[in-house]
Amino acid sequence: MKTNPLSISRRELLILGGMMTLPEFSVAANAAPMPKFRLGTVTYNVAKDWDLETLINHCKASGLEGFELRTTHKHGVEIALDKAKRKEVKQKFADSGVTLWGLGTTCEFHAEDTAVVRKNVEECKQWCELAHDVGAKGVKVRPNGLPKPENPLPTLEQIGKALQECGKTADAHGVEIWVEVHGSGTSHPPHIRTIFDVCGHSSVGACWNSNKQDILDGSVKTYFDLLKKDIKSCHINDLWNDAYPYRELFHLLTESGYDRFMLCEVGKPIAVDSGIAFLQCYRGLWHELCR
Repeated sequence: MKTNPLSISRRELLILGGMMTLPEFSVAANAAPMPKFRLGTVTYNVAKDWDLETLINHCKASGLEGFELRTTHKHGVEIALDKAKRKEVKQKFADSGVTLWGLGTTCEFHAEDTAVVRKNVEECKQWCELAHDVGAKGVKVRPNGLPKPENPLPTLEQIGKALQECGKTADAHGVEIWVEVHGSGTSHPPHIRTIFDVCGHSSVGACWNSNKQDILDGSVKTYFDLLKKDIKSCHINDLWNDAYPYRELFHLLTESGYDRFMLCEVGKPIAVDSGIAFLQCYRGLWHELCR
């Protein structure tokens, strides 16, 4: 098997594969009743170098059901696409049976320069139109920092108001805005709660991001409960890393009735020729954590 020096290590892949061969693991993965949520992947980092055909084929071959396309990656689904190309992308997904869950943007609204914020709002509106045209459910945006961390409230209010405007456009196009729990300072769940309280638009919700900042006294329950009514999408990372309480997160999502996507967003790119094997192993571990 060819490997990429930036890809997940052979050792990590073998560990994942070895876990799937354990009798206890295999029985649990096949026999346990599954929650309502589904597994997909984000193209960042796992599939940033895969074209659209490869991405769809790898998802189908590994049993994943959908994905979020992050901007600037090889898939090429960008706001510059003309109407004909958008129609082609939508049809490609319809024919494949794979769900185009979302479009991952870099739109962010924390800048002190109002012109920069305005530019990002207008770009987000364009992504909403693209999501509608290609059949995606939502558009992922992010806060990405606090210019004045000693006084975060004005920035949080600014982000919330920008999201309110974006939410109106999303609603008009029949899609949603997912705010990634992201950024230095802004990834603190109580800050995300403040943003949503200011925004107050039903088309705007959270993309849970499985950050270390979610953990309080070894548990994610406190901060999960703070945001659970707004969670519309979810990123999960290196499931083999026991520093994050994934089993608890899966249980909390199940209890909350979450019936949407959990998306693989691992810390390293995956070489194309390792993609199916990796995703199959990842799916097996995901099944085990669903017990």
